[in-house]
Order: sequence, then C-alpha cells, then structure tokens
Amino acid sequence: MSSRDSDAEFVPVLSSPTSPHQEEEEENANQSVAMYSTRRSSFEKKMTEVMISQNMNNIRYSEEGNESQIICDHLVADNSNPTEMMNTNNNNNIYSTNAIKQDNPVSGNSHVSPSNGIQQQEPQTTNSTITNIPPEIRNRIGVLPPLAKSPSIQPERPKIDYSKLGASSFEKLKLIGKGDVGKVYLCRLKSTELYFAMKVLRKDEMIKRNKVKRVLTEREILATVDHPFITKIFCSFQTKESLVFILEWCAGGEFFRVLKKQPFKCLPENIVRFYAAEVVLALEYLHLKGFLYRDLKPENILLHHTGHIRLTDFDLSKQSVQPVTPTLVKSFFSSEKQSKVEVKQIQESNSFIGTEEYLSPEVLSGVGHNCCVDYWTLGVLLYEMLFGTTPFKGNTQQETFQNILHNTVTFPIKTAYPISKQAKDIISQLLIRDKDKRLGSAHGIADIKAHPFFKDINWALIRNEIPPIIPVLKSKTDTSYFTQYKEIPQDEIDEEEPMKEDEEESSDNPFKNFRYQTKKDINSFDEK
Repeated sequence: MSSRDSDAEFVPVLSSPTSPHQEEEEENANQSVAMYSTRRSSFEKKMTEVMISQNMNNIRYSEEGNESQIICDHLVADNSNPTEMMNTNNNNNIYSTNAIKQDNPVSGNSHVSPSNGIQQQEPQTTNSTITNIPPEIRNRIGVLPPLAKSPSIQPERPKIDYSKLGASSFEKLKLIGKGDVGKVYLCRLKSTELYFAMKVLRKDEMIKRNKVKRVLTEREILATVDHPFITKIFCSFQTKESLVFILEWCAGGEFFRVLKKQPFKCLPENIVRFYAAEVVLALEYLHLKGFLYRDLKPENILLHHTGHIRLTDFDLSKQSVQPVTPTLVKSFFSSEKQSKVEVKQIQESNSFIGTEEYLSPEVLSGVGHNCCVDYWTLGVLLYEMLFGTTPFKGNTQQETFQNILHNTVTFPIKTAYPISKQAKDIISQLLIRDKDKRLGSAHGIADIKAHPFFKDINWALIRNEIPPIIPVLKSKTDTSYFTQYKEIPQDEIDEEEPMKEDEEESSDNPFKNFRYQTKKDINSFDEK
C-alpha cells in the first residue's frame, strides 16, 4: 500500500517509568486525556498532506510526559511489552511538536536526507531523541500547544548578574584555535547549558605588535552590528593579562575546512550561490553601517550548527566617516554619476591589510580603497569556491602580487562541476582592476544582487531556507569540525587575575572601555 492510500493508526508512545515524580506525572497525564484526543485529531488532519509530499510510509503522534512527538516510518508498539518501543525501520524521523513552538535543541546525530533535504535523526531511543522540525513540516502542521507542565519538576533558570561577568563566569572546555596573539576555546557559562567561543588575546602581544587600535575597533564593530550572518558577541572583558571576547558558538567550524575536504576542494555552483548570497547580505549590512570588512576569505566564514554562515574576525575592519547609501532596493532613477558620488562618501583608506591572495589592486598599489575592496574579495571567494584555487596565485608572494596588479582573470577549461556563463561573468566584473569600474561601484551591492548569477535567490527569505550543508554533530560541545588539540594545560584552565573597575577605566590602561555586555536575550545565543 502506498503512503497516499495508507490508513495510518495514531497511537500514543509509552515509555518506561523512570522519573521520581512518576505518580505526579501519571496524574497530569490522566488530566490531559481529553486534550490529547483533540490534539491528535488536529494532527491527523494536518499531517495527511505531509505524508504524501514527504513519501512517509507511516506517521504517528505521541505525547510523552511534557513532550509531544511525531514519529515517522513504522514505529509501532511492541505488544509483548506495551511500555517499550520496537523500531521496525532504521530510517525513522522523530520530530518534537514542542519544538515547533519553542525550537528545542537537537539531541543526537543529525544529517540531511539526500532525497528530500530534510534534517534527520540517527536512530536512538524514542524517549530521548528529538530533532528540529523542518520548515516543510512546520509550515503545514502549524503550532500545537504543549501540554501543561508541572511546575514542581521544571528547573528554574539561574539568576546571573550579567553586569559582572568575568573569567570566573566561564568554564573552558576545549581548545579550538590558535593564533599569533591568542587562542580560542569552547566554553560554557557556568550554571547554564549555554556554550560560547572564548577568544583570549594576550595584552603584551597586542601592544608589542601594535594591534591595540585593531582590537578596540573589533570590539566596537561587534557591539554595533546585529545581523543573522555575522557572529554575535555576548560580552567582552579583560583580566590583568588578557582581553577576552565571548562570542557565538559556531560548531560547524571554518568554511575553509569545508572546501578543503571536498574531493576537488570546491563546491557545485548551486551550493556556492547559496553561501555567496549570505556573504553578500552580511557585506551589505556592514557597508550600510559604515564598515569596510577588508578580510573576506573562507577562513573568516564560520558555519553555524544550522548550516548558515557567520562572518567573523573584524580586527582588520575599518569604520568609515559615513555609511554607504542603503542599497536594499536598487534605484534606476539616479544617474550613474550621482550614485558613484554617494558610494564614494565612504572614506578611502591607505592601510595595507588583508590576506595575500585576496588583496585588491588598490590595496597593493596604495592608492586608497573604499567598499569596492570587499567586492574584489567577494570575486576571489567565488572563484575559490567554484574552482578550488584563487585566481591570481603565483609560486611566490611577489609573483602573486604581480598577477593581481597586471593580469586579467582567466578560467580553467576543465572543471570539477559545470560552471555557468553567469558565474564567470560576475567573477569577471568583480575582479576588474579599476575599482571605479568594478561591479558595485555604481549602485553598491544592489548591482551585485541584481546580477543574473543570483536570479534564483530569494533575498528576503534565504535565512529561512534549509542550507545545503548542515554539520553532523554528536552534541552541543562537538568540536570535530575544528583542529584537534591536546587537552587544555592546567595553567590555561586556571582563572586569570581579574582587573578592578577603576583599573579598567584608568586613563593609563590602553584597553580602556573594552568591557561590553550585550542587551540581547541570552536565549538568542542558543539558536536552534
């Protein structure tokens, strides 16, 4: 019998009584029988279309304690033991109806089904395995209100004075990155299950390398921006020896590692287009705020556990005198001359910044640069994602620089995946050496968004789309997408001596005003 013709039976899933509050839970369950019947009826009607469209053989509705579940593909009760479940299919999907309303966290191992692109769950025990509901199902079945919860068994959120957060407020769990002036750790906010990336920079090294202004600029930018494709900052503080950023935890690691693990170190065009579009939106927002990013490269793009990107590392970014004219909607009524004047309101900089193979001609020649420097690096990024290498790479640094200054971009004849004319065209226009003729120089990023390469992108809704790459994580603290280091040495685990408030704000402190605490809801850092 096909899924279209099947008459699925909807029965509650029972679990073994293990809670010390068993009697109280049973009483609550008895009081909810009528509610369950109503909810089940609603569920049956709404899931009919889903079963057909998703080729699901069987779908069951379950309410287990305070959790409602949708069990897909032949989960049946074992008649010999009605308190246990028998799994008759290894490809079960278990969705939480509470997750529709509350976006509960993923537990277990998730992956994307090649047939329908839905994030799925590795088979585990049904009373502990819950995954987020894909938008396809979320939009069709609507929101089912959760059962009343017993206040006696709900843990209270600990009261934390966020104005006094410091090194002692966090527990370092794993080392996930090293740099010339510091390290990055996965950490946990004590008394919670909230995880962050802790970026620790040595003050003496920052001073020695003349990076004081850079780190203060980075702090200022992170505290100013608020965009779904840019890393969020939770707080920043300093100790006697270090500067500390507490940032959003992106368990998918660097996009650079994603590329390098591909057979040809590149990705199909449709995947490249998706991630390039998210980068474009992040750059558009930064320019609107008056910031030049100046360091776009795969190493500075992180993958969130949802599969969406986050731009990170703003130590090379620069704030301009005025923001770029908004380019959310391209205007064809302004003359090209007028538009160029608007874009050039961004202050040009003569500082030498960036990564060797991503440097633009104007940066190398020292003639000053504006937002068009980010359009150049976008072109290099697109090229690397599509072809597995950068367009002007030479055998030596000097040869690379000469190629950037004098060569026109060319494309290899043989490619790992088909490359469209539109892809080659947008790269060619972004890699024009004259920044005043480069794509985006006239109307800003609106010109880039309007290019035929992005014609299938829904700019307004891309945040809600299922990304083509979703990290497979065993837990919230899974660091398998990062370089694996040895255990954290004890001297790094030990808490550093805090600074007193008057010391932090002293005029003798080169890092004065470094402290910051977000006003965002703390739950926004635990996005599902």
